Amino acid sequence: MTKALIDPALQSLDMRSRDIFRRIVESYLRDGEPVGSRNLSRMLPSSLSPATVRNVMSDLEQLGLIYAPHVSAGRLPTQQGLRFFVDAFMELGDLSEEERRVIEAQVKASGSGATLEQMLTEASQMLSGMSRGAGLVVTATNEVALKHIEFIPLEPTRALVVLVSQNGDVENRVVDLPAGTTASQLHEASNFLNAHIRGRTLAEARTELSRIQEETRTALDALSQGLVEKGLAVWAGNESGLPARLIVRGRANLLENITAQADLELLRRLFEDLETQDGLIQLLGLAEQGSGVRIFIGSENKLFSLSGSSLVVAPYRDKDARVIGALGVIGPTRLNYARIVPMVDYTAQIVSRMLR
Repeated sequence: MTKALIDPALQSLDMRSRDIFRRIVESYLRDGEPVGSRNLSRMLPSSLSPATVRNVMSDLEQLGLIYAPHVSAGRLPTQQGLRFFVDAFMELGDLSEEERRVIEAQVKASGSGATLEQMLTEASQMLSGMSRGAGLVVTATNEVALKHIEFIPLEPTRALVVLVSQNGDVENRVVDLPAGTTASQLHEASNFLNAHIRGRTLAEARTELSRIQEETRTALDALSQGLVEKGLAVWAGNESGLPARLIVRGRANLLENITAQADLELLRRLFEDLETQDGLIQLLGLAEQGSGVRIFIGSENKLFSLSGSSLVVAPYRDKDARVIGALGVIGPTRLNYARIVPMVDYTAQIVSRMLR
């Protein structure tokens, strides 16, 4: 697991401060509620008075590790505090042999005769069920060989783009059209693309179309050229990143234990983030940096920073050991990290093995 560097000031905490801080975090991860000095003094094996515990909590608050959500309330860990706990205190659990068998059997069963997307969907569903969070998989599609593309008019300024790959995967996207677009122009753009992209991977298709468009620029009017480019962009994503698909299962799990209106607002923002295709490729980058499982808490992950969610993510690789996707679990900051990290790590290993 990739760990962050720990602030020297935090490393110098004495044993009493560390014990009190650890219990605050463990209580939060278990119950999601603030814990006060009186309850903490009862938890501690040594006979510390509530007043002594309050003094220690005050020091921890000054270090930015805990905070009071309300006046006279108990304390909760901050994002910095959770990061410190994960890096300095957390002991990773290990999957039981039974859990390993379940993960391996489920991924292999879905992978037998199934498409890659079906296998990854099953892996996402499984992670959701075992973690009680939302299982998340992002997969790059830049190596898919294209077979067919078609523009279907929906409204005067919108069309459905149907993209079919050689392996039978179908992807639908709605695109905006320039005013005045006619059905014949949509048909012309489809025919042009189909004549030149069949059997090519995305990267090859982009290169070939760039070359052909230079040679045939006078053969197509400006509007049809725009549609050609737009149609390819639907599949390819933006110019700066690889294409990506997102599979999310188990969103209903995120609704459990949500009581406050503020939590519901954060959840709404998370759902909006999950629907935003433009940022998905960031997940591949996050997983590719460093080795093994990575943990992102709250704003450490810019993709989900508004919702303050945590993400545990690991890359999976193809037969050439290239990172071609990432899978993991997303949920509130009080995820059971010690249990989820080995679960995500093992699932990524099994998926990688299946792709070899």
